[in-house]
Parts: sequence; C-alpha cells; structure tokens
Amino acid sequence: MKTILIVDDTELNIDLLTQLLEDDHNLVVAHDGEEGVAMAIQHLPDLILMDINLPVIDGYEATRRIRTNDALKSIPIIGLSAHAMSTHEQMAKAAGCNDYLTKPINDEELFKKLKEYLR
Repeated sequence: MKTILIVDDTELNIDLLTQLLEDDHNLVVAHDGEEGVAMAIQHLPDLILMDINLPVIDGYEATRRIRTNDALKSIPIIGLSAHAMSTHEQMAKAAGCNDYLTKPINDEELFKKLKEYLR
C-alpha cells in the first residue's frame, strides 16, 4: 500500500481526502507547511498532496524545501488550491510541484493523477 502525505490546514479538506483515499492508501497528515516538511522527512511518502495556502510556511516554500532534500526530491507533489488562475498553477510548478489541482477537488481528476504518479 502506498503512503500519501496530506498537507492541509482545513479539517473539512482533510476529512474529504481521507474518505476518498483511506481504503487504498496509508495516509499521513500535516496541518501546516513546516509540519509537512517534517512529516515528509519522517515518513518518506510515495506522494504528497500539498495545499498552497498554509500557515507557518506556505505550500510553495514547503515544496521548495522538500525539493532541496536529496531523500525527498523525487517524491511527486500535487499542489492543491482554491485559486484557479493559471498563474497560480505556474507558481506551484515553479516551486517544484509536479502537478496542480483546484479545490473543490474533482474526485475523478484526483484518482487519475494518483494513478499516474503512483504507478
């Protein structure tokens, strides 16, 4: 079973992702960007779902920090945000996200991305 790190500060989003993913994946949760980096180091997940608007450090900075760590830099990161503008997706990818999904999350699109990155 693959491990997914969910980094999000909104309990409703965490609950939704947990319900969608818990049957087929091991889930680890962090509630801010700094904790997300620490949990990535501790758990070495197979994929990270990274909210962009996070407390302490935002998802952009958390992604940049993960990308500088040799043990973590190849882990796929999917940025999650309510911002649907293409500039936000470009900023997420520039920070190191492999992909980007807008909230509310489209279940089909999420599963498609997970299948692609968790082969």
